[in-house]
Amino acid sequence: MPQDTYKWLPKADILSFEEMARLARVFVKAGGRKIRLTGGEPLLRKDLCLLVEELAAIDGLKELALTTNGYFLEEHAQSLKDAGLQRLNVSIDTLIPERFISLCKVDGLQNTLRGISAAAAAGFEKTKLDMVVLRGQNCDELVAMLEFAQSQNVQLRYIEYMDVGGALNWHEDKLVTASEILETLSQHFGDIETVDAVSASAPAKVYRLANGYEFGIIASMSKAFCADCDRSRVTADGNWYSCLYATSGENIRDAIRADDPDKLLQLWRQLWLTRDAQAAVKRSELESRQTSFDLDELLADPHLEMHTRGG
Repeated sequence: MPQDTYKWLPKADILSFEEMARLARVFVKAGGRKIRLTGGEPLLRKDLCLLVEELAAIDGLKELALTTNGYFLEEHAQSLKDAGLQRLNVSIDTLIPERFISLCKVDGLQNTLRGISAAAAAGFEKTKLDMVVLRGQNCDELVAMLEFAQSQNVQLRYIEYMDVGGALNWHEDKLVTASEILETLSQHFGDIETVDAVSASAPAKVYRLANGYEFGIIASMSKAFCADCDRSRVTADGNWYSCLYATSGENIRDAIRADDPDKLLQLWRQLWLTRDAQAAVKRSELESRQTSFDLDELLADPHLEMHTRGG
């Protein structure tokens, strides 16, 4: 969750569904094949299924996914599936109700668990659970979360705690690295083998237990993967970011609203071809890493906080 004190983006700046779909069509024309709706929490957006339906109809799009905290998933899972959504990522950092409240500022664990069940009932396959691991807060649940994911027939992905934004007052002492995660799991499950990557650009490295269950680890802190990253991110108000760590984005909202597909395509290609996103690598080379921004900076520019960098 954001800081207790923060700023919302101006509502007039937020892209309409029509404008999002306009950009998505240009993205696919430029060669993009996967789109994922993220947040913040995308299921807070009224009538989201209308956007999903429009995006799903784009010729050439191979995958349409959505990342959610699962709080409203139970009531929307079937309509999302019917609208053409293909896959879900569900963020869940703990299975302990009291911890859930502490981390998420809401008593919503049961909502999220029911959402995961509803997704399976609606026919979603290849669902992924994302767990950000924090030392001293949930790192003792590594085994329990993996066993839960297995029981739900979904893939668990552990995510190293990233020093992006400032809401959670990041500190290096809270970071649990991929090697530590693997060591803990191997002590419980025995030998763990590495699975050959299907795509070099995939952020998660996949591992397999002796029983065949596969899980992933996104080691963006200890093993930055900038060289293989092929992702673009556009915020809800039309700012393009080449990287989560970028301190500023490029305003493409005006170009989207001009409704000139050829010029928008030209701009998009220019941004991508001149992209030089190595921020995670550069930060990994720092002698000491602290929170990226302080509260005053976050209040002065809401784009610096993670809850505005969904897309």
